[in-house]
Amino acid sequence: MAMKCLAPNLSSHAPCAYSVRFASSTISAESTSAATQVAAATSPLSSPPPTATTTTRRKALSAASLVLSTLPFSAANPAYSSSSTDFVELPNSGGVRALDLRVGSGAVPADGDQVSIHYYGRLGAKQGWRFDSTYDHKDASGEAVPFVFSLGSGKVIAGIESAVKSMKVGGIRRVVIPPSQGYQNTSQEPLPPNFFDRQRLFTTIFNPTRLANGEGSTLGTLIFDIELVGLRN
Repeated sequence: MAMKCLAPNLSSHAPCAYSVRFASSTISAESTSAATQVAAATSPLSSPPPTATTTTRRKALSAASLVLSTLPFSAANPAYSSSSTDFVELPNSGGVRALDLRVGSGAVPADGDQVSIHYYGRLGAKQGWRFDSTYDHKDASGEAVPFVFSLGSGKVIAGIESAVKSMKVGGIRRVVIPPSQGYQNTSQEPLPPNFFDRQRLFTTIFNPTRLANGEGSTLGTLIFDIELVGLRN
């Protein structure tokens, strides 16, 4: 899948028409449509949060706030540019599509490993509303705290497990997670720590009226930027 913004100025916040290309067909839609919200949010032109190193983490987090406030119309960050604009469906993932923004150089995790990730989670609906980010989870010293889980435990949504399994430590990957691989109940992790964010997330995904109207494929679609920070066997 490849996406191209047809607006002349990519750095503006003006509504933008996107052309979304799949294998043999092209779908054109206005940016106000649900399909284009997903396209805009997953565009490689939208930068993920900057990686925070030990010595520059606070500056990076400050920069992340600026970048994320302009999504999905921010200009590309060269540090995270990908040579490919195509999302690839991950094998045996149930339809999870991925775009590597940066390929890591470390180890690949295996089931049972404790993995640490930073993530930035958005909905495909609600104009790509950001419902959670580990870059906002701070410890007493103000450092961002990664999300830690055991790979293969089944405690996190399947789409994140599928994404992390084939990543290398240090890599950053953008994934589009279909509803079947996203939240199936309100106890699956990762969960926004803020009650109101959790409530908004789940009342959107599990909205009975809109689900009955056939909107489930849009309501439950998730977009995650994931950085694999580390792992422990």
